Amino acid sequence: RKPVVLTGLELGTCTTKWTTDYLSQAEGSKEVKIHVSAVPQMDFLSKNFVYRTLPFDVFVRRAAEVKHKEYFLTEDEKYYLRSVGEDVRKDIADIRKQFPILAEDVHIPEYFEKEQFFSSVFRISSAGLQLWTHYDVMDNFLIQVTGKKRVVLYSPRDAPYLYLSGTKSEVLDVDNPDLEKYPLFVKAKRYQCVLEAGDVLFIPALWFHNVISEEFGVALNVFWKHLPAESYDKTDTYGNKDPTAASRAIQILDRALKTLEELPEEYRDFYARRMVLRIQEKAYRNDYG
Repeated sequence: RKPVVLTGLELGTCTTKWTTDYLSQAEGSKEVKIHVSAVPQMDFLSKNFVYRTLPFDVFVRRAAEVKHKEYFLTEDEKYYLRSVGEDVRKDIADIRKQFPILAEDVHIPEYFEKEQFFSSVFRISSAGLQLWTHYDVMDNFLIQVTGKKRVVLYSPRDAPYLYLSGTKSEVLDVDNPDLEKYPLFVKAKRYQCVLEAGDVLFIPALWFHNVISEEFGVALNVFWKHLPAESYDKTDTYGNKDPTAASRAIQILDRALKTLEELPEEYRDFYARRMVLRIQEKAYRNDYG
């Protein structure tokens, strides 16, 4: 249950074929919805980016540029494509369906059973783009096909120090964090790796990751269900909704906290601390130290 970088895997012809020219020609002018940001650090909580639509071939060429003659926000804006299903509310991302020609060039490492497959997310990022820190609820491979990425990871046990809002951390700049605003962040143990073209990073479920594109690059995320299928929310097309049992538990906890509001403050504080101790006793793993 720890991240690992796999090198030397047979990934198909994608590692040599996927130049900007080939990508542009292979999938042509089909329209894609993209994120456009005026700043390198994208923030999903404050939504400091806009969604725009471009023909795929135009998008690829723009994403590979540093300065743009044509742009939406600024001449040095950053672009990010995260492929989605035809109907984002019902369909998962699957490179075989959204980018069938490119899919023929890819061999996905067979480290899970075919029936466990959930999605394959095609990604293209401008150089310098940094994605927010978040966790996913499924195991996944980050396959770096071209370009170079730096990935910073944090263990699930360090969640208390990451200032979470849902599945995402409020700490955007993990290299130079605002420690006045986020003083506990120094307690989170940092793991880091650099992915070169052809490398594959295994990211276990619940491990937080922050991804920085050191160069323009193309990647493929493959997610699979490592828990029994019934553990997952059937309406989840992105693979980031908490398991159904976890969601139910959080709802029950919220109701319990609401009930505590009926008590005076000192009683509420006392019984809340008892609840925390009970959770630690009943649910925390003992081997975390």
